[in-house]
Amino acid sequence: MEAVSIVLVLLLAVVVSGAISRVLPISLPTPLVQIVLGAMIGLSTSYRVELDPELFLLLFLPPLLFLDGWRIPKDEMLKDVPTVVELALGLVLMTVIGMGFFIHWMIPAMPLTVAFALAAVVSPTDPIAVSAIAARVPIPKRMMHILEGESLLNDASGLVCLRFAVAASLTGTFSAGAAALNFLWVAGAGLLLGVGVTLAVTGAKARFNRRWGEDPGSQILVSLLIPFGAYLLAEHLHASGILAAVGAGVTMTFAEISRQTLAATRMRRNSVWDTIQFALNGIIFVLLGEQLPAILAGAKRTVMIAGHATPWWLAVYILAIVAGLAFLRFAWVWASLRLTILRKKNRGDSPQTPDWRLVAAMSFAGVRGAITLAGVLTLPLALADGTPYPARDLAIFLAAGVIIVSLILASVALPILLKGLTMPPEPSRQAEEDAARVAAAEAAIRAIERRQHALAEDQGEADRYATAGAHVMDLYRERIESRSQGLSDLKREEEKLVRDFRLAGVKAEQAAILELARARRIGSETVRKLTRELDLSEARLRG
Repeated sequence: MEAVSIVLVLLLAVVVSGAISRVLPISLPTPLVQIVLGAMIGLSTSYRVELDPELFLLLFLPPLLFLDGWRIPKDEMLKDVPTVVELALGLVLMTVIGMGFFIHWMIPAMPLTVAFALAAVVSPTDPIAVSAIAARVPIPKRMMHILEGESLLNDASGLVCLRFAVAASLTGTFSAGAAALNFLWVAGAGLLLGVGVTLAVTGAKARFNRRWGEDPGSQILVSLLIPFGAYLLAEHLHASGILAAVGAGVTMTFAEISRQTLAATRMRRNSVWDTIQFALNGIIFVLLGEQLPAILAGAKRTVMIAGHATPWWLAVYILAIVAGLAFLRFAWVWASLRLTILRKKNRGDSPQTPDWRLVAAMSFAGVRGAITLAGVLTLPLALADGTPYPARDLAIFLAAGVIIVSLILASVALPILLKGLTMPPEPSRQAEEDAARVAAAEAAIRAIERRQHALAEDQGEADRYATAGAHVMDLYRERIESRSQGLSDLKREEEKLVRDFRLAGVKAEQAAILELARARRIGSETVRKLTRELDLSEARLRG
């Protein structure tokens, strides 16, 4: 019962934190609110969560990384793939090496391998935290796509580096050559296994559905099991379960394009995954707050061992690490943008020199979040001989401090830097959207004509089917006519007004249905059916 109570308290804290962050007059990141709530739970209740690192890694990371890989906009990321790779791989390796030596120099009581592990877990960034911070100051789309692509890849690269650092601390040995070869196997096999699991599962599922039909509930459950299956299979074969989850998620996008699912399945699945992402991200930060009091006590002891008489040195360590990370990121972003400009000049383009505020915004946007916390909490509790893992509490506390300070700095700096920042104009997607709508409408007309002929041959009454089909096809022809030549600004404004009027009508219908239900003039089944129809209409109009 205690375990169930703890889970319920954590979920309640996630819900309450979301409400508080919306009520606050300032744009405070939700993760900060969740950390504070978690600390309050840890200080005011007798509940304590004993975290098993391996179990924590299995429960939280595969679904989160799988969903990131699934939902990241692939085409947009590919346009900036050199910049993304430079940030996600080059910057991570430089951060692990540079910050690893710096942390060990600054804190001699922390072994070098543990310092490398800490540097590895603070290297990944978190675009979800950035989105929460900049909710009131829109982030340019291209910048957000770069941050999302960087986050997806550096999550994997940072956690793979963490794996090597932990292995070195457990065995006491490290060979660069062996590590390089092992990395190729761990990374390559992990990605291939993730891709293979997704293709095998979705292929088998599609063949089964074509023959016996599709059940939305089981399809959603299958999608939930894929990241765990890919992770466990890769770990069993001594490959990277993290990269397997990422590869499985990326492959889901292409598997979904080639294998159709029911609309009801897609809508329900999106809702389920949104809820899981919200809950897992929130629980991670609440757990951080709940663990902070005990972690702080352990970190204080490590500081005393290092020869410092006051725990205020912990704050000095955190600020020094944040400053080092910021310096490395600013220098790397500046160099990456200069290389991008040089490549464009060599192709004959005339690129604009980036505003210094853009470089600064990209640097401050490197917020640490859920993956950093999840990674550091997976540090083993003990070495192979049973002795406690050295400086574990200190590493966790410093990682938590880096998360909190980076969130605070970004919440202050990003709105200032992004306000009034002019970005290069992005190509309009309207022509692409119009062409897709026209192609879809033409396909619909052809399908309706085939259906008309089939019904007329089987049932007779051709005029009846022709009249009904013509009514539907006229709607599609109107769409083709309006979209083929492109819509004028006046026509688009008129469409916006029509959408607003329809939305007002839907809201009025919903209110009328609820009033009839309260007056007991219609039954609950009728209420449920009509409400669902109106909810779908509202979602379509708002989308």
